[in-house]
Amino acid sequence: MRILVVEDEQDLREAICEGLEMDGYAVDCIDDGFQAYEMISVEEYDLVILDLNLPGMDGMEVLEKVRPSFPDLKILILSARSSVSDKVKGLDGGADDYLAKPFHFEELEARIRTLLRKKYSAPLSIIDLCGIRLDLSKRTASVQGAILPLTRKEFGILEYFMLNPEAVISQENLIEHVWNADVNSFSGAVRVHISSLRKKLRAVLGDDPIETRIGEGYIFHCPPESDLDDIKNNDLTGKQDSGR
Repeated sequence: MRILVVEDEQDLREAICEGLEMDGYAVDCIDDGFQAYEMISVEEYDLVILDLNLPGMDGMEVLEKVRPSFPDLKILILSARSSVSDKVKGLDGGADDYLAKPFHFEELEARIRTLLRKKYSAPLSIIDLCGIRLDLSKRTASVQGAILPLTRKEFGILEYFMLNPEAVISQENLIEHVWNADVNSFSGAVRVHISSLRKKLRAVLGDDPIETRIGEGYIFHCPPESDLDDIKNNDLTGKQDSGR
């Protein structure tokens, strides 16, 4: 998932961005309201963390300009303005959530997860699909209880696929949601990470759930039910054998 952090306090901005990158998010970080408005207008973000006291353009003005054109964009206000009237103004102005400073990073993480689940209609922190279990809070993937070792980018790709099953996902979609603005779309990074992810999934599922559509992108399919049954049976057999 791709997040834009707009915060003019350098130390806080760097801490938030570093923490979110460690969580596996693709993060762009800026400190100016005008630049925020421009980036939101041309880039596709899943969520924006927006400070209110910004140079160039106040955060509330950014919110007012952005919301009519991007009604589905999740926006979380992060501000030192902590009065009830400020929170009401922010939420009435179109923000999806409001977190006052100072705050605990764990709470920010939880609020981000909640907003992203709402964006993709995922009611829980756990996604179970195609025999794969994603824990969005712990950022782990597993198959029948066995941890699937994924890099951060592989997890991000798999997360986006599992939130959009059976949809055609282009390389541009993946770059927009899994990478930050520094990635070169011609670098081949998407193909390399998908190739590695496919090998890992094929090893545990016995099938490749990622279909390539030439000229279009990729589609995430569940393997046939019979294959899922084989996965479960093999897992049970392995547990029985290990207990002998």
